Amino acid sequence: MSQITRALVTGSSAGIGEALARQLSQRGVAVTLVARREDRLRDLADRLPGEAEVLAADLTVPADLERVAQRLLAVESPVDLLVNNAGYGDYGPFDGIAWDRLAGEVDLNVKALVRLTHAIVPRLRALGGGGVINVSSTAGFQPGPYGAVYGATKSFVTSFTRALAIEMRGTGVRVLNACPGVTETEFQAVADVDVSGMPRFGVQTAEEVAEEILDAFARGRSMVVTGAANKVMTLGSRIGPSALAARVSGSIQKSWMGRG
Repeated sequence: MSQITRALVTGSSAGIGEALARQLSQRGVAVTLVARREDRLRDLADRLPGEAEVLAADLTVPADLERVAQRLLAVESPVDLLVNNAGYGDYGPFDGIAWDRLAGEVDLNVKALVRLTHAIVPRLRALGGGGVINVSSTAGFQPGPYGAVYGATKSFVTSFTRALAIEMRGTGVRVLNACPGVTETEFQAVADVDVSGMPRFGVQTAEEVAEEILDAFARGRSMVVTGAANKVMTLGSRIGPSALAARVSGSIQKSWMGRG
């Protein structure tokens, strides 16, 4: 990763975040690993080829969120790449999901992402380099019945990140909006959904997603949809009737509710 020295990766204890941290380390970047599960982070840190710092934090807890924000401002071992990957989703009828779950989803997917981005961008602008990678989702391209809050949070992330990328033009600061689709991670277990019926060509591994994201960032892209199938599907949602895209999304997500 040319000119990037240290990346802070949230949600790095599993899935796409872990894969991003591992590939960044393989590319010669020191990493600061952030997630709730300290034991998982320490195990990952021990296995990485390069320097790794462990910072256990629950980003839905205000004190923990501020602790991570302050780490982004630290002069010693400065961070010049923020990877906002932490997030989760819930699927089911909106009125059937507990309020605490929905509130946590908004706090993590939106509030924490914006807070950490706000903390680091002034430093990056002054540095004239570095960047921010915000991991959104193909779920943010259309309304998602039976995943309404998750899709809305990712729609926010995509809109926010694309706007910020325009603001940062000419500053040397790179901003990437990354949109994976269905990926083989712990996300489905946390969300309590069954995606086993998804066609295999529409599902990527976390390593495949991470590689596409980091390659896009290295090329200076401002947006990447990972996976050929996802590129086709999101193109359809962007150029087709929005009501049809929402119905299709709702039908797919309703079919995921069979595990509970």
